[in-house]
Amino acid sequence: MLADFWFVLVAVLWTGFFILEGFDFGVAALLGVLGRAARGSLPAPGGEALETDRRAVLGTIGPVWDGNEVWLLTAGGAMFAAFPEWYASLFSGFYLALFLVLAALIVRGVALEYRAKATTAAGRAWCDRGIVLGGLLPPLLFGVAFANIVRGVKMTPEHEVTSSLLDLLNPYGLLGGVTVLALCLLHGAVFVTLKTAGQVRRRARAAADALFVPAAAALLAYFVWTVVLRGDAAVDAIAAVAFVALLAAFGAHRAQRDGWAFVAMAATLAGLVATWFVAIAPEVLPRLGGGPGLTIHEAASSPYTLKLMTVVALVATPVVLAYQAWSYWVFRRRLVGADGPDNPAGRAAPAQEEAGIAS
Repeated sequence: MLADFWFVLVAVLWTGFFILEGFDFGVAALLGVLGRAARGSLPAPGGEALETDRRAVLGTIGPVWDGNEVWLLTAGGAMFAAFPEWYASLFSGFYLALFLVLAALIVRGVALEYRAKATTAAGRAWCDRGIVLGGLLPPLLFGVAFANIVRGVKMTPEHEVTSSLLDLLNPYGLLGGVTVLALCLLHGAVFVTLKTAGQVRRRARAAADALFVPAAAALLAYFVWTVVLRGDAAVDAIAAVAFVALLAAFGAHRAQRDGWAFVAMAATLAGLVATWFVAIAPEVLPRLGGGPGLTIHEAASSPYTLKLMTVVALVATPVVLAYQAWSYWVFRRRLVGADGPDNPAGRAAPAQEEAGIAS
């Protein structure tokens, strides 16, 4: 009973990570596209319009990106504590891929923290490259990893994964990586549209317009392949709802309902993560080619450990969620770039420009 509860909770934690960190990845990866100075824009005092626009773009995630990253630590920690054999088996076969994810996250974090301290344009340019790399690589590799979990991996009878990195780069895995990356890019563009005003917002809207069709095509292809591979009534229904949510995001975006477009994108990513976990249950790690894999109850910790973890989670989770909701409320106002009136430094726009569900 508790093992099943923690399997669902791990899925929820990964869902929170992809929804919140997903737009962080997208904003970082699109920095060069969204943060370019518009022709004819006024230069900021003591700097260039390009720098002002890039600060506005990064300002959309500046107060929240490190808090969003905590969802990854929590999801990984929950897997380690509740399902130690699942955690160990994954690392035995996905070690190099996860190492690359960790390296990219470190590069992105260092670049975001040190960009404001760079004293030259060349120094800021190197930080920008690190931010873009840190936005592109993790969603691609996470998509490859989760697609391979759904597909199944080679493993010994002791549940030691023997698949190499090259084994993970199969067509289905690569399609999963491209799908997650495309959705994160679109999620980031929609988020910048929600959180900015002026030329930066117009640029973000144009980027989202260009990304909807390839993201929808990738998601549809991935869902069709997943249904063929591990489809049942539940997987089919979740995949259909997730794809409809993406279409709803497109409709809300075209209607300039930025808040609802963001909500629909979040629902799309939540549906994608749900298909992963529903497709593999009651296993946590299917075996490639069929045969018994690693099940939820085989991978779970002792009942006492799960009971203790449940008590801690029930006490701590509402506090964490309340704090994160409060931080988003505090930093809810739109930002403007170099073309903003009387606002050259990318500060928050007036109250009437605040982002919300009704925007």
